Amino acid sequence: MSETERRSELGELKIANDVVGIIAGLAAVEVPGVAGMSGGIAGGIAEMLGHRNLSKGVKVDVGEHECVVDLFLIIEYGYSIPEVAQQIQENVKRTIEVMTGLDVMEVNLHVLGVQFPQEKKGEDASVPAPRGK
Repeated sequence: MSETERRSELGELKIANDVVGIIAGLAAVEVPGVAGMSGGIAGGIAEMLGHRNLSKGVKVDVGEHECVVDLFLIIEYGYSIPEVAQQIQENVKRTIEVMTGLDVMEVNLHVLGVQFPQEKKGEDASVPAPRGK
């Protein structure tokens, strides 16, 4: 695990890359329209990850004073992907810069799927109820 290291007259600060990844993941899922993070495509199916695994849907390259973030996401059906993407990029950049002091050079998004609304239990809208004669 690599770290970002900074030295001041009082001592040094080390921020692990995984910490930057978790910050990015949390900032991304705060945006309306984000269904969750994805661990990647395995067998053609994107795996949804819970909050405990947010850094697994994130790839972070951290330099001395800057970073590049790649996020692998599932978007909720009905949202404008370009609008959600812009909000994610802005929120992730702002949050990382405020919390770590790193300059975020890029926030690259990889939309791996769309989550459709779940149908209510017991309802099947595609099959009409049978009619008696």
